[in-house]
Amino acid sequence: MAPSSSDEIAATAARLVVEEGLDYGAAKRRAAQALGLNVRAASLPDNGQVEDEVREYLALFCADTQPTELAALRAVALEWMQRLAAFRPHLTGPVWRGTATRLNNVNLQLYCDDSKQAELALIDQRVDYDVGSTTGPRGELVDVLSVSSRSTALGEHVTVHLTVLDHDDLRGALKPDADGRTARGDLAGLRRLMESVS
Repeated sequence: MAPSSSDEIAATAARLVVEEGLDYGAAKRRAAQALGLNVRAASLPDNGQVEDEVREYLALFCADTQPTELAALRAVALEWMQRLAAFRPHLTGPVWRGTATRLNNVNLQLYCDDSKQAELALIDQRVDYDVGSTTGPRGELVDVLSVSSRSTALGEHVTVHLTVLDHDDLRGALKPDADGRTARGDLAGLRRLMESVS
């Protein structure tokens, strides 16, 4: 049976995610264009389908490098989660899901009673940071604090994005999806992941 355009888009998007570090949304749009499909009319795969293809691609082409790079990024995440433990940090994205390579950033979500607390903590720790924003879980703009962190294992700096969310957003944060996978994990969850592969 010939693959559907959705399958082709997922496979092409997976290559872009791994080789260029694109997020799933951008990779799907680029993949559809690369295949000569109308992005608006094309049946784009869901993120789960793309993630399955990413895992296959990693197993085929990056099995000798990706586990080491993932471990290095998780070590960076662990360091920052320990430093910012007061803000109930949760790791999300490819570093949590196990599909990250050295091209990926570390994405942490902080749950604060006051959004300025995280900034004050970085200032107290003499950490330089940039401030950006993204759309939060309730559709509102929330701050994203970005810091640069040296990874000795990778021999380069890694960008750590700290998304500052309201304490109430923590409810339901660890709920698994239909496949039983969680979108994020806390410090204890990250430690369990790291121990399971060591």
